[in-house]
Amino acid sequence: MRTGVIGLRMGLHLATWCQELGMDVVAACDHDPERRAAAGERLPGAALTERWQDLLEQRLDGVVLANDFDAHAPLAAAFLERGVHVLSESAACTDATEGRRLIAVAERSSATYSFAENYVLHPHVRTLRKAVDGGELGRISMIEADYLHGMSPEAVTALTGDPTHWRGRIAPTAYCTHTVSPVLALTDAWPVEVTAFRADEADPRAAVVMVVRLSTGALAVTRHGFLQGEPDSHWSWLSVRGTRALAESVRGQGERSWSVRVRAEGWTRPEGRTHEEERTPPALSLAGRTVERAAEGTVLLLQGFRATVEQGAPPLIPVRPAVAASLVGVAGAESLRDGSRPVRVPDVSGAVEGGRPT
Repeated sequence: MRTGVIGLRMGLHLATWCQELGMDVVAACDHDPERRAAAGERLPGAALTERWQDLLEQRLDGVVLANDFDAHAPLAAAFLERGVHVLSESAACTDATEGRRLIAVAERSSATYSFAENYVLHPHVRTLRKAVDGGELGRISMIEADYLHGMSPEAVTALTGDPTHWRGRIAPTAYCTHTVSPVLALTDAWPVEVTAFRADEADPRAAVVMVVRLSTGALAVTRHGFLQGEPDSHWSWLSVRGTRALAESVRGQGERSWSVRVRAEGWTRPEGRTHEEERTPPALSLAGRTVERAAEGTVLLLQGFRATVEQGAPPLIPVRPAVAASLVGVAGAESLRDGSRPVRVPDVSGAVEGGRPT
């Protein structure tokens, strides 16, 4: 599988895993010459270029987009129109118009669009999914998800204070897919309405809380940004409350943070006693060695992308859920600007309304 990579910060990490999983990384792009030089040592034989457009002329089967957070949709559309399969990291789009255009291009292309949202595939999320699919929790009523970094104020300023860098120019709600995508995957729902709040009015860009009404009727609460109490499970924590039981990430340290606590009250059990247990997900192995927990989602994501390109398997996260998750952040930004009023999320589910897909 001939693969190109655009963006050589996170992209170089993904390219290295692509190679380990048997993909042939034949071309890569970054505007920074130092990153290209570093990539040359780790990607021998790959054509390295400053312009992403040069990769359109390469004979690629697939491309991994790891460029600036808010600049993925135009590149994704360009490669899809050339029949190149796309794996796009971070936000799928920056507004509803761009999102709908991306959906239209993806659905008429001979190639596929996959969203590189590895948090859906992390060990604790997969364990939660088993509990949901097994019917243990009943109907999901409420779900919470955190993506938090416990960084010093100086480190946060260094990361977000440059208005010319994408981290400095995006809305504080924008980087929400690490929380929203797992929520949508666990509930099989679509976002309907968002109300966003700043966690601390004295530091308005540090962290946000979004309350999202889902199409199933359930409520989701997502927190992301910079707050103390960073989860050890790769900055991710989830809690799912159903009508019969609770399942949530263990708030522990190290390996235990990837486990899931399941609690069922006595009234739901034949013996009439509360039952609680911790479930540790099995380790993922690759070529006879155990994959680090934080890398499991990335490995499964790239394996899924390769299966999509080479075997015609459906994308693990296709274009419509990718756009829906990204538009939660867009609607959240509008909510913040308007005093935390509720804002409807554009419906990109494809449901038929008036005889035409929305």
